[in-house]
Amino acid sequence: MDIGEERAPELRTLRQKVEYMVEKTFPGQKISGRVFADLVKERGGALSHSYFSNILAGKVTQPSEDILKALGLGFGVDWRFFKEESEVVDDVVAGLQFLAKRRTGEISGLAGRGLDEDGLPPELLQFALSLLEDARGRQGAAGDDGAAPRGEPAK
Repeated sequence: MDIGEERAPELRTLRQKVEYMVEKTFPGQKISGRVFADLVKERGGALSHSYFSNILAGKVTQPSEDILKALGLGFGVDWRFFKEESEVVDDVVAGLQFLAKRRTGEISGLAGRGLDEDGLPPELLQFALSLLEDARGRQGAAGDDGAAPRGEPAK
């Protein structure tokens, strides 16, 4: 793995997931429970600022589905990301990594055909990230100009 490349974090607990989302959704900002609760309210959900603070403190580990949905609204992700043993954690992480690479210019554009209003499916995002990593690996292994000799695949 290259220096500076983001490794997918281990997100097992609710607290880890919420801390990760705070970091990625509000980079460089300190978000209070009150600010987050107001954001959830603006988006049509309900979450008390003290409950959010208790999640961040690790005091809440098994919230109701309504609370998980409120977290999803606040962070703009599928609420199932916050469930235990969530199958969408990897998809959300891949999506965030994709967006980060888009912001830094590592990915300049992507076109998809037949997409619905939900955009790219997580599997396609993961595939695009793997192509980018493969291309980066080939670039490092190729000659000075980054190209493989004619007729030979880059390694």
